[in-house]
Amino acid sequence: MDKTFNPNNIEQACYQQWEQQGYFAASGKGDPYCILLPPPNVTGSLHMGHAFQHTIMDALTRYHRMKGDNTLWQCGTDHAGIATQMVVERQLNAQGKTRHDLGREDFVKKIWEWKEHSGGTITSQMRRMGTSCDWTREAFTMDDDLSEAVKEVFVQLFEEGLIYRGQRLVNWDPVLHTAVSDLEVLNEEEDGFMWHMRYPLADGSGELVVATTRPETMLGDTAVAVHPDDERYQAFIGKQIKLPITGRLIPIVADDYVDMEFGTGCVKITPAHDFNDYDIGKRHDLEMINIFTADAKVNNNAPEAYRGLDRFDARKQIVADLEAAGVLVKVEPHKLKVPRGDRTGAVIEPYLTDQWYVAVESLAKPAIEAVESGEIKFVPENWSKTYYQWMYNIQDWCISRQLWWGHRIPAWYDDNGNVYVGRDEAEVRNKHNLSADIALRQDEDVLDTWFSSALWPFATMGWPEKTPELETFVPSSVLVTGFDIIFFWVARMIMMTKKFTGKIPFKEIYITGLIRDEQGNKMSKSKGNVLDPIDLIDGIELDTLVEKRTAGMMQPQLAEKIAKRTREQFPDGIAAYGTDALRFTFAAMASTSRDINFDMGRVEGYRNFCNKLWNASRFVLMNTEEQDTGKDGGEMVLSLADKWIWAKFQQTLQTFEQALGTYRFDLAAQAVYEFTWNQFCDWYLELAKPVLNADSSTEAQKRGTRHTLVNVLESLLRLMHPIMPFITEEIWQRVAPLTSVSGENSIMMQPFPQFDASKLDEAALADIEWVKQVIVGVRNIRGEMDIAPSKPLNVLLKNATSDDLRRSEDNRLLLTKMARLESMDILPAGEKGPASASAIVGEMEVLIPMAGLIDKDAELARINKALEKLQGDFNRTNGKLSNEAFVGKAPEAVIAKERAKLAEFQLQIDKLNEQKATIEAL
Repeated sequence: MDKTFNPNNIEQACYQQWEQQGYFAASGKGDPYCILLPPPNVTGSLHMGHAFQHTIMDALTRYHRMKGDNTLWQCGTDHAGIATQMVVERQLNAQGKTRHDLGREDFVKKIWEWKEHSGGTITSQMRRMGTSCDWTREAFTMDDDLSEAVKEVFVQLFEEGLIYRGQRLVNWDPVLHTAVSDLEVLNEEEDGFMWHMRYPLADGSGELVVATTRPETMLGDTAVAVHPDDERYQAFIGKQIKLPITGRLIPIVADDYVDMEFGTGCVKITPAHDFNDYDIGKRHDLEMINIFTADAKVNNNAPEAYRGLDRFDARKQIVADLEAAGVLVKVEPHKLKVPRGDRTGAVIEPYLTDQWYVAVESLAKPAIEAVESGEIKFVPENWSKTYYQWMYNIQDWCISRQLWWGHRIPAWYDDNGNVYVGRDEAEVRNKHNLSADIALRQDEDVLDTWFSSALWPFATMGWPEKTPELETFVPSSVLVTGFDIIFFWVARMIMMTKKFTGKIPFKEIYITGLIRDEQGNKMSKSKGNVLDPIDLIDGIELDTLVEKRTAGMMQPQLAEKIAKRTREQFPDGIAAYGTDALRFTFAAMASTSRDINFDMGRVEGYRNFCNKLWNASRFVLMNTEEQDTGKDGGEMVLSLADKWIWAKFQQTLQTFEQALGTYRFDLAAQAVYEFTWNQFCDWYLELAKPVLNADSSTEAQKRGTRHTLVNVLESLLRLMHPIMPFITEEIWQRVAPLTSVSGENSIMMQPFPQFDASKLDEAALADIEWVKQVIVGVRNIRGEMDIAPSKPLNVLLKNATSDDLRRSEDNRLLLTKMARLESMDILPAGEKGPASASAIVGEMEVLIPMAGLIDKDAELARINKALEKLQGDFNRTNGKLSNEAFVGKAPEAVIAKERAKLAEFQLQIDKLNEQKATIEAL
């Protein structure tokens, strides 16, 4: 093995070997285990959220594959209607063209060309993360077979009356000229204004003052609403108001929606341009007046003076005209949530249009029951409440989009406006006896991307054909996804899969937290706090950091932090951590928290963990290669340490599997880390040296320890493999030949370690823990008393029990070597013994006589000097925290940091005072 671990030297070649060998395909044997990859957008690139969730899915997939299950990780990408169309449109715009210059057919061809040449970025990046999905089954939502499934579902739902066309209010992007889903709308608080206006009663008996944040919409007002219990306006209900500027008469209606405490208690109602107003309009049978065109300009339903104006220009003109008419009461600054399209940044307009809808009430009922009955389980369970909240208040689903890229709606119209739905035009003509001379035109709209992705669990398995995959892998085992798409995707998959297969789509839904930056802020390019997973894996050069910082793509503080760490840790100037360190970081952070703050320091720590494993493996190989490891038999005697490490491994294996079974990847990672670093590397390798190096050790004893070294390491590598696939494969290839493993020549095709109760030796566990406590006690005394590690010590055991005496004799060689002892004697009962430093092990005291070991006066002088400095630090920090001006102005994080420093200073002071008292007593 190389002297140092370099992930760049092994990862890509290793992955290519796995993929070429076909290791990612389902075996066809064992119980089915299936995970559906939430299909990322074909336009996308791997971000931290993807990398986090893919790590979890891959760990589960590799684990169940090794457990012998018939494991399938179904992958694929989504055609991402709006995003993809925008990418290609921008390319055309750069050439001075629009999609209309090409026409629909040629434009769609252009998108397919783009997809073939540039649409694979994210899948290549997924491979870099070690993603072991079955690429031979990779699906794309616009593939022919998936497109046929989409048409089949649409036709069947239409024929059952569950799909219909109607006029309703939608989120409208005036730049894209299409309806968009709620998920594609960003609602962020912005500074705006509240305009207060007088609306006079038609009979001249008075007026009402209404307030609005969008005065331009008054052109479409069809009522003013008040609360039925508001005594101020009881006499006005049923009267009419003369709408300023337009002169139209509109009614005053009573509705419980109105908040009597907000504003004046009078609300202008514009049903065609506000979702709440739309509901009020339906309740009171109000006229719906659309005043905007598709690009948010004022249309011909408004007075002539405003026609053709952009909505915001119309706002300025209307405010000026209201003021001139003397009906503008006041204008106040007001913070409000402004809906903007996530793709264009344009303010979204509630817009009344004809769209296609799915009537979802009947589909929702069995989907609710599937979760209520426990057939489908949310993990953590509390997310089921979020699911119920939406499902019990579910609204019909707008599934049409005014785009060219996507699944075109399978509906045709004749010249009389009649609509015909079918799988293709030929079927429509045949079904409705339409002759060839009757002209038909297909609907121009395409289906919402969420419509096709709702079919993902069964369409990817071959539906509507009855395939073996459909029988075997529906339902899948678990869906790993984020809480933000419970409504848009998870719920719809449950509804559609239940409807068309009679089965649930998945048995469990593991909802992950959201990856945020170190301060808990959402990662976004605009904030400059985005970390690229591939940069963390491969490294980012300092010159690139400077470029990103200069371009505003990365916060200066973040860029400087990475640069500082790079200069300190990476001589070649590239901060490369490798895939395994990043994956282990994600696993260690995968708790039940809603938000997960990503700390780069942890990636560095787990890169060190990889180095620790690498170096430990080199030590094992140096002591076992070309040696007898018991692979071919021979007498073996296991030392107490050998029995202990096998027992510790069994405990770790149990903890790991229990944690994985409840999706506590953080606990699984913690168990692996603790065993590897603390038990195997720091203790067992040291405990093995006396046996390997002592002349008194028999060949059977050495063979037993060599056997334990390689076999525990080989088992540990298999245990770690689901989380850290690359480094474990690389080391396993060297270690496996020293053991008796057989089968495929890859760790990922080996069986996962099985718990062996016979190796859970409780006596060995107890005895080695005693040994460790004695060694740690002696080492702590050395450190506290500043005694050189090389100085042999005389030890007395006081108040030793019969077990202590047995253990001290049985492990005299270990204790002598590892604690660096000159002698170890038993202090007779009742004797006080010489002046000593001591450590407690159970009821026993470990005494180290201090006579001749330290210069008492010099040691006290050293301690007093250290105490003086610490007391000064303590006083300064305490002074800050006692200063009301500092505490009142400083951020909470800064105050918390100062308090932690104060506690640490006090801890060190107490420790030094204890040492001082011990030395003074000598």
